[in-house]
Amino acid sequence: MSRIWLAFLVIFLAVGCAAMGDSAAKGDAPRMAKEELQAILGSPDLILLDVRQGKDLVNSDRKIAGAIREDPGNFDGWRDKYPKTKTLVLYCA
Repeated sequence: MSRIWLAFLVIFLAVGCAAMGDSAAKGDAPRMAKEELQAILGSPDLILLDVRQGKDLVNSDRKIAGAIREDPGNFDGWRDKYPKTKTLVLYCA
């Protein structure tokens, strides 16, 4: 499997991400511990995407350094924007 699928390891990092799909509540989506993410931060092969929405986005004045904001509701609009040779990690909480 391509490293691009690592992106989905973080999609459901927190329970609050269940709004992105019922599969998160069932635990079907792979997850990444924050320690695993910290170990790869700063890598030139990493693209970190902030896909928070609603209260998670509005109530926060912080984001992980270097993260790019993308609308999770417009996945089809940006999914092909990033190189498939990079590791995409999405976070939502």
